[in-house]
Amino acid sequence: MNFLVTGGAGFIGSHVCERLLHSGHSVWALDDLNAFYSPAIKERNLQEITALGKPFTFILSELSDVKALENLFKEVRIDQIIHLAARAGVRSSLDEPEFFQQVNVEGTVNILEAARRHGVKKIVLASSSSVYGVNKKVPFAENDPVFSVISPYAASKLACEALGHVYHYVYGMDVTMLRFFTVYGPRQRPDLAIHKYAKLIAAGKPIPVYGDGSTARDYTYISDIVDGVIACTERKFGYEIFNLGGSETVTLSRLIELLEQAFGKKAVIERHPIQPGDVPLTYADTTKSNKLLNYAPKVKIEQGIPLFVDWFKQQVKERQ
Repeated sequence: MNFLVTGGAGFIGSHVCERLLHSGHSVWALDDLNAFYSPAIKERNLQEITALGKPFTFILSELSDVKALENLFKEVRIDQIIHLAARAGVRSSLDEPEFFQQVNVEGTVNILEAARRHGVKKIVLASSSSVYGVNKKVPFAENDPVFSVISPYAASKLACEALGHVYHYVYGMDVTMLRFFTVYGPRQRPDLAIHKYAKLIAAGKPIPVYGDGSTARDYTYISDIVDGVIACTERKFGYEIFNLGGSETVTLSRLIELLEQAFGKKAVIERHPIQPGDVPLTYADTTKSNKLLNYAPKVKIEQGIPLFVDWFKQQVKERQ
């Protein structure tokens, strides 16, 4: 099949592209290579994908460029879309709320409209565990109320979920929304905690810790996320929302301990107050995903952190 993967040069997107290519599909990856973090990182991802020598095409474009989308769909018969492109980040969304709505919400409308106009009936869209906000019930299940979001980023993802339902209900599209829970692994964005901490620990610099270390996240290794994404492309649901998480919580203090063990050195901790927009806990109930997607995360945090650190050290070595 022919797949369009938006955000295909990014962390999750590049891994999804590779899995699709290894499975015999043709892939068109759309990405704007923006400067949210160094475009050189995404360019390296693209080089690794291209080196596979499989049917892969990269399109440099923003989601706002409706003309570029139209040209792509006229030239290529796209069978499915995996929409991963978005401006991410809870804290940065507080600084640029308008921009987050423009990229995430309007960009998603542009993708859905292109799919509608050109008869693409199946689309998988990335949402986020952030939509659960300050949910007091744990673990978080897909049918929990989601009216307590606490960041513009989370609000934008919730809007995308609603838009997905509109296009399913009105146009009969098969739409799957995936709520990702703190994804990590090789190629992880440098602004995310694990990558940022790894860089600082390796350099012997202080790591900023917000709060007392008791906040907890459901960390999910990249290969498990990709398993869930691909499972959605192989099934029809009409409209469904799925959690993709590791289904266990890890405190920030424990995460730092695992990084210290992997690097063989102690972290220098710099304490800061909890930041606005940060939720105290994320924890995925994956019962539904297991039942309907056969989703079963395999990589525990004790395995995943050393794998990430090995990749991180190799990247440092290659740049020296």
